[in-house]
Amino acid sequence: MTVHRPPSRSDLFSTAHHWASLLPEACLEALGSHAEGLSASEAHARLVRFGPNATPHIPPPPWYRELARAFGNFFALLLWLASALAWVAGMPQLTIAILFVVVVNGTFSFWQEYRAERAAEALEALLPRRARVRREGEVRDVANTEVVPGDILILCAGDQVPADARLLRAQELRLDLSTLTGESRPAPRTAAPVSRSGEPAISLPNLVFAGTLVVGGTGEAVVFATGEATEFGRLAALAQRQPEAQSPLQRELVRVTRAVSTVAVALGAASFFAAEAVGQFSAADAFVFALGMIVANVPEGLLPTLSLALATAVRIMARQNALVKRLSTVEALGAATVILTDKTGTLTQNQMRVREAWMGSVRAVFQGAGYEPTGNVEYDPRADPSAPALTTRVLRAAALCCNARLEYDSTKGRWLARGDATEAAILAAAGKAGLTAERLALWPRLAELPFDSVRKRMTTVHQDGTRAVACTKGALSEVLELCSRVGVAAGESPLSAERKRAIVEAHRALTEQGLRVLAVAEKDLGSASDAAWEQAAHEVEQELTFLGLLALEDPPRPEVPAAIAACRQAGIRVCMVTGDDPHTALAIGKTIGLYGEDALVVCGPELDAMHAARLDQLLRRDAILFARTTPEHKLRLVEAFQRRGEVVAVTGDGVNDAPALRRAEIGVAMGASGTDVAREAADMILLDDHFATIVAAIREGRAVFDNVRKFITYILASNIPEIVPFVLFVIFAIPLPLTVMQILAVDLGTDLFPALALGREPAEPDVMQRPPRTRRERLLDWRTLLRAYAWLGPIQAALSIAAFFWTYWLYGWTFGESLNAYEGAYPQATTATFAAIVACQVGNAFACRSERTSTFALGFTSNRPLLLAIGIELALLFVFIYWPPLGWVFDFAPLEPQQWALIASFPLVFLLVEESRKLVMRAFWPDNTASRVRRGSFDTATD
Repeated sequence: MTVHRPPSRSDLFSTAHHWASLLPEACLEALGSHAEGLSASEAHARLVRFGPNATPHIPPPPWYRELARAFGNFFALLLWLASALAWVAGMPQLTIAILFVVVVNGTFSFWQEYRAERAAEALEALLPRRARVRREGEVRDVANTEVVPGDILILCAGDQVPADARLLRAQELRLDLSTLTGESRPAPRTAAPVSRSGEPAISLPNLVFAGTLVVGGTGEAVVFATGEATEFGRLAALAQRQPEAQSPLQRELVRVTRAVSTVAVALGAASFFAAEAVGQFSAADAFVFALGMIVANVPEGLLPTLSLALATAVRIMARQNALVKRLSTVEALGAATVILTDKTGTLTQNQMRVREAWMGSVRAVFQGAGYEPTGNVEYDPRADPSAPALTTRVLRAAALCCNARLEYDSTKGRWLARGDATEAAILAAAGKAGLTAERLALWPRLAELPFDSVRKRMTTVHQDGTRAVACTKGALSEVLELCSRVGVAAGESPLSAERKRAIVEAHRALTEQGLRVLAVAEKDLGSASDAAWEQAAHEVEQELTFLGLLALEDPPRPEVPAAIAACRQAGIRVCMVTGDDPHTALAIGKTIGLYGEDALVVCGPELDAMHAARLDQLLRRDAILFARTTPEHKLRLVEAFQRRGEVVAVTGDGVNDAPALRRAEIGVAMGASGTDVAREAADMILLDDHFATIVAAIREGRAVFDNVRKFITYILASNIPEIVPFVLFVIFAIPLPLTVMQILAVDLGTDLFPALALGREPAEPDVMQRPPRTRRERLLDWRTLLRAYAWLGPIQAALSIAAFFWTYWLYGWTFGESLNAYEGAYPQATTATFAAIVACQVGNAFACRSERTSTFALGFTSNRPLLLAIGIELALLFVFIYWPPLGWVFDFAPLEPQQWALIASFPLVFLLVEESRKLVMRAFWPDNTASRVRRGSFDTATD
């Protein structure tokens, strides 16, 4: 065979418009190929030259770099410094304890995110694994990564296109381009050259693109682009270039850790110089005092508690079929103010369905899900008794005029479409009317006049006993003009002008609902043995009998309306961004309750002509729909909403969604139907593709933020009773009431489990009735600081210092005496201080469950993990004190019954004092949560 020159790299990167404008023979010559395909050696040489046909993929950082990053955050660096200072100060026990904190927290955080990333990688299945190509005159099955420029692709219904290619031959070829465009309706393809320089490449009818699906017909195409040069690869590269936005929680934690750490270091330095200035302490004592202030102010248990709380939320979400790749994503969803969602496959089922059939005075409505050929057919109670017969007649004609087929997949437990989705939907509707595949086989096909984009109809001829009958389906504008009669209950009647107007009006009413409408007709051709009609195909489609209209839809997912309503109640704006037809998108939006009559529809070309200021003004509207959009449009909208201060979540399943998924604060990909590029770019993957899972994630995310604030309050409250002993130590020159090691025993031992249990506090009943929090709302705000440092902490400090002096009083000390004279009491006194702090934290755990609601109203058993955590906390208290090895490490001594009697009252005393504050707040400051107005809230724009 003739071998032409191999294509150059400039050929490979020629524009799609260039290949579309060439004749098929010219394409083959330019690509150095031939109708019989490449030789094996030439294909191998091109594979080496151009590389594998794989989507560009930026490999993740090596695991050891991710692990190092977990140990190098700001908080970790501060603890590294504290451990070094403790070592210099001759306190190896403290050094080991602090290093233990760093190692446990860093390892746990790294492992949680590493495990989530590996789980996401297990979902990767981007392009088809195998492709059929012609090489050396033979059709061969090769790995899709081995497809090279110049290969001849063999395309059939059900195939996924492995590379961008120029059609050489096409027989009624139709492609589902939804992974690139978001539009669900199949697009016809042809081999004729076209020259349309002003149109997007995806709209060129003689090109096929990687990642798209063949839904009907057959074809052959020569590959002109593979891997990163494909349209699919270009979008994947665009997605990977988008920087990952930090989640709100990540930004908040940076603020919290820096603020707390800065305060701790500043207080430590000030304490050192203050102790030096007093002149009563050596430099070593002053250093211990300063180090104690730093350790007391740094909540060492915050990060491990936060990681555990988020990991718990991740496990809860996994049970709800949501795979979270990063721990902070759960909370970020709770902060979302806008959800940009595509239509096909996200709001809809991505499965065509016949919704109704119209036959003049008879209207049949079909029930049932997906492509399952079972379900009910409902009629108006006042309908003519012949309604079922008319319905069967129109469905029989439409079903016989189909090339698709339905198959039951036992592994997935559902019916699947093989071929065109519209035809599969017709077969499913026929099955609901009792026309099974076995019954349809009673009318064998004799001939076919295939669908084409000019005729916009398809006709098949079938044997009906001894006679032949033609069945036609297609666009009403093409079919109705060929009809002279109309099917009625009594048989047939002339098609009058009045009946024509009624048919056109019914068609208009259905299309305005966003439905795809097909007209169905038939014709008796006479004796089946008379083959004269085969020689006059144009006569077959004349003098037809009009039977009716079939209205099809890609139905919304059943759970979507409730999810949309929940988002609206939660103050979250949902905006549809789709590549589909605006009428179809608006109809779906109205069906699911997303849009009303005041909805504004903006199409892609309008968006292109719109400057940034105008777009920002437009986004103030509540009801706005974007249709006929490109991936660049979606990315632009994400950035525009972010400029308005919104926290943006983006849902999607196609490669066209990937850039926006990566750019948004929260990217949500579909796991079952989504592409790998979308899953890789996303922060969360919905394994069941259910939009309602997003609502559950938002609820969980809001609860996580509330719970993080609760356990931050809990942890910070114990800082004051840890700081006050050092202040008294310096000012009054008394023995130090609490040692640095005992502080760590509180922060890393007894406090850890109740804090974690607060992280699992059930969401408060009104969590989805509140508006999203503002970007200005801090995790560590002034109310939280005041409550922890000016109220809860001082109460604990007063009680714990009381326990310290109570111990000396039991040893005979009286007010005014020096405590140094009672050295034997010191180990018990510090132990009593430690035990008092733990006891107060028991009451604090219940108090922190809500800022305003009474603990007694919440119930003591509504958070069972908290009861278990408090049991563990008390058990650890006794282990620390009464197990000799730990007693030696932390300088604890057993307490007397009188001491325990006093300390045992502290949880109730603490809780009652806090309950009095809540009572005053509820009486004089009614809850104003619902009146909060978030920044970036939307209203109606004035145009």
